[in-house]
Amino acid sequence: MTAIQVIENPVLEGKRRAFVLAEDRVGHYPEFREFFVRQFSLGTNGLSRPGYVRAPSGMVYALVFIGRSGEPFPDGIEIYALPDALEPLNDPEVDADIWALLGWMIAGVGGEWRIEDLDATGRLYQLSVAVGPCWLAR
Repeated sequence: MTAIQVIENPVLEGKRRAFVLAEDRVGHYPEFREFFVRQFSLGTNGLSRPGYVRAPSGMVYALVFIGRSGEPFPDGIEIYALPDALEPLNDPEVDADIWALLGWMIAGVGGEWRIEDLDATGRLYQLSVAVGPCWLAR
């Protein structure tokens, strides 16, 4: 069981969007584009709505997929936390959730992309969320 759960219809009333991460060229690695297309039925839904996930903290995140003229969809992604409207973000919690999201993506893409490599990269950059194995993706 993974710590990231795709959710179809989150409760959005009383929530706000707080930007946390962007990747403007998902197409650099087509396997990631394919992963998002599979996970969120982007072949059918396309630009009609974000993908929503629940992270280990319980926070819901909106994955907004970006299209660009002449590029296969999606070409980019923006990730927004959806906290209660007046609540501040807990930065260490968001960092851990984003790390879990990265682990979930790596595990879902598979092939040459391995959790162990993500863990090693996190340790190399001395990220506090990268201590030990990426338990969040498993």
